[in-house]
Amino acid sequence: MSWLRYICTVLGAFALATGTAYAQTNTNDVWAEFNKLNWQFNGIGRIGNQAGIQIPAGYAFLGASDTRRFLELNGNLPEDDRYIIGPKDLHWFGGFGFEDSGYVSDNEKLDPDSLLETLKSNNREQQAEMRQHGLDPLILVGWFVEPHYDLVTKRLEWGVRLSTVSGDPVVNYTIKLLGRRGVMDAILVSDPQSLENDIREFKSVLRGYSFNDGERYSEFRSGDKIAEYGLSALIVGGAAAAAAKTGVFKGLAKFIGVGVIALVAGIGGFFKKLFRREPSQRA
Repeated sequence: MSWLRYICTVLGAFALATGTAYAQTNTNDVWAEFNKLNWQFNGIGRIGNQAGIQIPAGYAFLGASDTRRFLELNGNLPEDDRYIIGPKDLHWFGGFGFEDSGYVSDNEKLDPDSLLETLKSNNREQQAEMRQHGLDPLILVGWFVEPHYDLVTKRLEWGVRLSTVSGDPVVNYTIKLLGRRGVMDAILVSDPQSLENDIREFKSVLRGYSFNDGERYSEFRSGDKIAEYGLSALIVGGAAAAAAKTGVFKGLAKFIGVGVIALVAGIGGFFKKLFRREPSQRA
């Protein structure tokens, strides 16, 4: 399953405006269940067979089975091979998921203006499609951060500004980490009021991320699977361009996934109420 659906369903857990049952749940009960999960508070968090991340002091990590339960506790469909890291009070959390696409060539110069025009063209078509399905469309406004690729870290990042029909702002920030056999999506779920600070925190935590031996981009060997697309396609295939076709916006029209998510005004208060606490650290 794509990260788009994963993030949209996660955000649905916090959407008071959508009438989700979870929004009415006693937060003490939720935290009691969170505390039963096998949180890892130090060492290396193993992200499948592909990578690992150093868990800084004050942060916690969940493996695949506990991330699956974490999603269930949020009223979402459980997902396999997903991993979560965040500060212990969970005022934001980040998720990881690997796309087994093959080696993506990075010898491509990005053209932000052209890419934005493509995204806007796709978005205009999808607005009509969403309306046909009785959904409020998301309108692509422009870049939040122009796409850029770091040749040293093999990290592709970009962000777009969107708007709901009522004018509520939405920010979609995407980080993709290129490896030998595919791409690791690094996803942040954040309160809009602290979005920029949370981006900085998440990117700081990502300094402790690394692909395992044999999985690094530099370890590509002749005969390895090669992706059928490059950097530009990773951008055009994500962000708003894919949103309307997934069918996940029923009741979630204020949100968009794949990347850092800014919840619209009014949702952040519930986010704070629920997550300004910490999972207990068991001996």
